[in-house]
Amino acid sequence: MKFNIIFIGLAVLFFTSCKKILNPEPENLKTVDQMYTDANFAQGFLINAYRTIPTYYDNSDYATDDAVTNQLTNSYLTMATGSWTASNNPVSVWNSSYEAMQYLNLFLENSNKVKWASDPEAAKLFNTRMRGEAFGMRGLYMYFLLRNHGGVGSNGQLLGVPIITQYQTPTSVFNVPRASFDACVKQIYKDLDSAEVYLPVEYNDISTVAQIPDRFKQFTQNPDTYNRVMGQYGRQLFNGLIAKTFRARTALLAASPAFQNSTNPATWADAANYAAAVINYKGGISALPSTGVTYYANKSEISGLSNGSNPAEIIWRENLVTNDGTQEGQNFPPTLGGTGYMNPTQNLVDAFPMANGYPIDHPNANYNAAAPYTNRDPRFAAYIIYNGSTEGVSNAVIKTGSASGTDDGINIRSTSTRTGYYMKKRLRMDVNRNSSSISGQTHYTPRLRYTEMYLAYAEAANEAWGPTGVGTQAYSAYDVIKAIRKRALNLNTDPYLEEVKSDQGKMRDLIRNERRLELCFESFRFWDLRRWKVDLTKLNETARGMDVNAGVYTPLNSVETRSYQSYMYYGPIPNSEILKYNLLSQNQGWR
Repeated sequence: MKFNIIFIGLAVLFFTSCKKILNPEPENLKTVDQMYTDANFAQGFLINAYRTIPTYYDNSDYATDDAVTNQLTNSYLTMATGSWTASNNPVSVWNSSYEAMQYLNLFLENSNKVKWASDPEAAKLFNTRMRGEAFGMRGLYMYFLLRNHGGVGSNGQLLGVPIITQYQTPTSVFNVPRASFDACVKQIYKDLDSAEVYLPVEYNDISTVAQIPDRFKQFTQNPDTYNRVMGQYGRQLFNGLIAKTFRARTALLAASPAFQNSTNPATWADAANYAAAVINYKGGISALPSTGVTYYANKSEISGLSNGSNPAEIIWRENLVTNDGTQEGQNFPPTLGGTGYMNPTQNLVDAFPMANGYPIDHPNANYNAAAPYTNRDPRFAAYIIYNGSTEGVSNAVIKTGSASGTDDGINIRSTSTRTGYYMKKRLRMDVNRNSSSISGQTHYTPRLRYTEMYLAYAEAANEAWGPTGVGTQAYSAYDVIKAIRKRALNLNTDPYLEEVKSDQGKMRDLIRNERRLELCFESFRFWDLRRWKVDLTKLNETARGMDVNAGVYTPLNSVETRSYQSYMYYGPIPNSEILKYNLLSQNQGWR
């Protein structure tokens, strides 16, 4: 197995402005020993791990039944249409994750020797906090490795990835076998346990000694010292709540059908209880954030963020970006100054229920195929631009028909939609991309949302205890879905939910559909379909569209076909690694 060795003299180039990369000045070549007296240099190894966290909006939706892209050479498009191999894997996180863990392991092996501050109390707190961050981040990277590369090996066993918890030197043994899936899950939990011990649940300032968490009182009885290290200045660093959330993510993955195996003891009840820990911290069912549906475009909420604070919906996010219109430039329709990359499918559009909560194919839906966008779930208009939408700072009517006479029409130009739809979610429609007066707005990219945890609980609780069972918790899958649909549909009664609540299979379908809608375009669908191990025909469902001209709706039944094979429920180990190390086995089917 290949690990990218970190040579200290080169790593320091991340933190200096040296221009002589091939012949650096001697003073820029630092050794491990210099970590002990240079706290900024030492912290740099931890910072590097933050820089390569997998992006939340990775656009893997292009490779699902939810969307296609007009970028015809896009790696996700080519993957979905037959070019996914162990040598060409757009969803690989192998190298980046192991490189990050190299930094983290080096940090963990040396942080106790670093002089973090002249104040001994602060120094101990800094070391504790940063060790907690490092353990948590190592668990994070192991989760992504397990999700993207875990699977059934060539020997028929359920395998994870190699577990590396020590810094690898040039003399280390690299020919390391994959650990079992269960061992990887346990390693993630172990690292997250350490993170929770070393970190506050959230980074907030305090004013009295009594507010210092008990486990930190051994280090200081001074609120100012605590705030210096564990206060609001640490916001958006890894914290205890993030550890709880990644524990729930890991448990949900491990309990899912694709990984159910006699060697994997994970249970749905575990997944439900871990998700409930996050929900209970938030305040239970009633605390589901009311603004969560449109977290990306809540103007006053975003404008009011300060001192690293989060909106109510957000557990963890990237830093704010001001006066920005990058996402809009990529995804607005052409007439609004965009390049229309993300094209939602008719498949996804059909998944949105009517405003009365019934699926469009239900006898009580009152769906009208001649006016298909009327009386639909409000999330549809919030997440998707469709023919007749009034959008942008100019309140322009978007016409997506192939005969519309505008550049927004289907396949009119390379930046036009291929399906008859454009993505609206993730975007702020008050951004102006008009070339004569371009202006941006403040944005943030999430890393973790509370709604994801509510949906995780609903899925796991339904599987563990049925639609209305509660296990050891105070609420059921039914209760959670009722709250989510109430927020979205604003119904006094939800007759369709009442209809399915006595049937676990029907509730499963509803929960999965709610997850599809609530998390669309957020890079979940690709992995959800695989961990659910849906029928291969579903994995290969042809992407469809809708052409609207002069009030006539013409279905486009084959916008883009999918070409996944049965072994593609699991991602591959990079072929380059398999060729080098004979103890590293490949997942079944991959070449």
